[in-house]
Amino acid sequence: MQNTVLIIDDEKKICSLLARIIELEGFKVFQAGTGKEGLKLLANQEIDVVISDVKLPDINGVELVKQIKKLKPYTEVINLTAFGTIQDGVMAMRNGAFDYITKGDDNDKIIPLVYKAMDKAKLQLRVYELENKVSRQYSFDAILGQSKAIKEALELARKVASTDTTVLLLGETGTGKEVFAQAIHYESLRSLKPFVAVNCSGFNPELLESELFGYKEGAFTGALKDKKGLLEEANEGTLFLDEIGEMNLDLQAKLLRVLENQTYIKVGDTQTKKVNVRIIAATNRDLKEEAEAGKFRLDLYYRLSVFSIELPPLNARKIDIPLIAKHYLKEFAAKVNKPDFTMEEDFAHLLQEHSWKGNIRELKNVMERVVILADTQVLTASLLPYEFHVHSAKDDSMSMEAIEKQHIIKVLKFTRGNKTETSRLLGIGLTTLYRKMEEYKIS
Repeated sequence: MQNTVLIIDDEKKICSLLARIIELEGFKVFQAGTGKEGLKLLANQEIDVVISDVKLPDINGVELVKQIKKLKPYTEVINLTAFGTIQDGVMAMRNGAFDYITKGDDNDKIIPLVYKAMDKAKLQLRVYELENKVSRQYSFDAILGQSKAIKEALELARKVASTDTTVLLLGETGTGKEVFAQAIHYESLRSLKPFVAVNCSGFNPELLESELFGYKEGAFTGALKDKKGLLEEANEGTLFLDEIGEMNLDLQAKLLRVLENQTYIKVGDTQTKKVNVRIIAATNRDLKEEAEAGKFRLDLYYRLSVFSIELPPLNARKIDIPLIAKHYLKEFAAKVNKPDFTMEEDFAHLLQEHSWKGNIRELKNVMERVVILADTQVLTASLLPYEFHVHSAKDDSMSMEAIEKQHIIKVLKFTRGNKTETSRLLGIGLTTLYRKMEEYKIS
């Protein structure tokens, strides 16, 4: 994409001369005589750098900087003035100007300055695009589903996202609790700050404490220097504690202190540290029941469950299964440079009838396997793992025929379509094989 510059100056001769000089460097130049005209061009064109006179007919160029940055945060602005003042220069920089120079001094400075501003603008645009991409990737709109259960969970999550309230996400393993936590973070006022996730079941109690709170040099053997904890890493952002039910009681007491007054003490330290962090926790356990049994602190449970959201298992939202499956099929097909797939009716039926004990995580893994195995754009039931057909056999009056069909397909594949060899391996006559292939619509 061509580098672009917008010059805003009501003196047409100066504007044209400057435009010509900059065009000779290979930049595409737009011109405007007023601030209003410049903002209109900026709204309709991708502009990297704006060079604006301070004295314009309709607005002060220093004030214009603020409006430009509001409209296009990644665009850099250079202010030009005939009579420069320190006050205007300071205000221009405060408003976000890249630089502020006096006319007459600009002959040697302007081109190098434009190049520097261009480099910064391109970098800022890249950061801006990446931030938008991340926001879209982790937004609530990225959570697929039309079922009543998922819509209710999303509605609750949207309502709590804009607050700083602690959230407890409940649900079976693989229901997308971390995805919800990320969406809550990226839709919150903390979205530009860190999102830090930790699985509490992945560490022993001592190591988890060190990971969460950090430690001082010499706190234990091997602590050769101070280490930041995840709480400190997540400062001003969000800390996601997955599998919170696995945390031991001693560590729970220390976490409670963080929730109550946003303070903590590093391992091996004596000084209290302040932190500003939002906590989102998740579990597949019944924490209230565990608290009543003495396995979880009841006071921590009440502090965590200020706002609870129950995420439905996949088998409770069957109408969402084809939509989610198509999403992962498209994602994995793109990774291995395969075209988009379509699902045969039997394939889609088996997906919806499966128990999905591993929930969305299991569905994602199955779709990845299907994409690897698929040789055509049409996905058949034979691509699904064995347990899908066994499950179907329990509920389907035609189950034996379904299993027989899959077995014939597999043997045909093994013999590379040799029907004589297939009939021999199956122990049936060639005529019987042809009849069954026609009956089961096996090509």
